[in-house]
Amino acid sequence: MLKNDRPWFHGFKIFTFVWMIFVIIGSIKVAPEATGFVSTSRVVFFHVPVAWVAVLAFLVSAVFSIRYLRKKQMEDDIWASSSAALGFLFAILATVTGSMWAKHEWGSYWNWDPRETSIVILLLIYAAYFALRSAIDSQETKAQLSAVYSILAFVTVPFLIFVVPRVIFTLHPQNPIFTNEPKQRMTPSIRWVFFASLFGFTLVYYWILRLKVDIERIKQRMTEMEDKS
Repeated sequence: MLKNDRPWFHGFKIFTFVWMIFVIIGSIKVAPEATGFVSTSRVVFFHVPVAWVAVLAFLVSAVFSIRYLRKKQMEDDIWASSSAALGFLFAILATVTGSMWAKHEWGSYWNWDPRETSIVILLLIYAAYFALRSAIDSQETKAQLSAVYSILAFVTVPFLIFVVPRVIFTLHPQNPIFTNEPKQRMTPSIRWVFFASLFGFTLVYYWILRLKVDIERIKQRMTEMEDKS
């Protein structure tokens, strides 16, 4: 029986689904529009959380890669590769939602802004990670090289996501969800919806990660059965 068949996980899925419904309703009905951005400011409740999840997923991948190098257990490689795959997916979602916003505000889906450029570089780095895994047949060699690459790849994440866009001039707004208050603070309603969205997307990430890990476990068992036969 898969772990996802456990009663607690069914409850977790229901909770996550209901939570995300409230997040969507809150982003439309509760949170006000940010000054100067009209309705496009609402994309921040989805764009920022998926970008956050991408960083979190790459971090989890690096952590499990370290665990693999220490313990040499294939289970850690499964978690590392699964999380990296989700990080790549959420990074694409961050790029797409950002491009949608850019089209409305700047008139073009792509402007090679530093933030746009840095996330493309990040996607290329992790695309190479999956290319590396697909090019190696030996499970042990694949896991070991992938673990080393994942750790090195994550070193670039803070620089590409947080550092580079802040040291180079960017068209990207720094505070798209703030009001024009003197200290540029979020209003209470915006704060609640924003952090609820961060939490909700984190739950979605864990939900999908568990499913992905179970699928990879099944694939591994089938491979082992084929090798024995």
